[in-house]
Amino acid sequence: MQRVADQIQRELATLIQLEVNDPRVGMVSVTSVTVSKDLAHARVYVTILNSLTSNSDLNASTLTEPGDLDQLEIDENMKALGKASGFLRTLLSKRLKTRSVPKLQFHYDGSVQRGHKLSSLIDSALAADEDQNSDS
Repeated sequence: MQRVADQIQRELATLIQLEVNDPRVGMVSVTSVTVSKDLAHARVYVTILNSLTSNSDLNASTLTEPGDLDQLEIDENMKALGKASGFLRTLLSKRLKTRSVPKLQFHYDGSVQRGHKLSSLIDSALAADEDQNSDS
């Protein structure tokens, strides 16, 4: 099961970038795939990176800070991936050497975003500690 999940992860990462033409799908990274024991269902966990446009005014009005994702952007990406799941499953069937291809269920993986928040909190705590030590 793990080998099938790993192969699905590699193939989907390529297929989403090259084959999905939906403009709602931005920079998507497939972080992990879990496959059910009967290989009928696959949970695909994805992270979504900022998709900045060439219009800086639009970027400034839609994003709170550079690097932050808007929940609306996440929802639109997930809806688009959900709609493309049948198409992606068809393409996977041509690439995989398995008897059946699992149904794809896309889920948002917010661990990268939480990691960035924790990292910035640690950096700000270290900076505050350094300022406090320099004042003493």
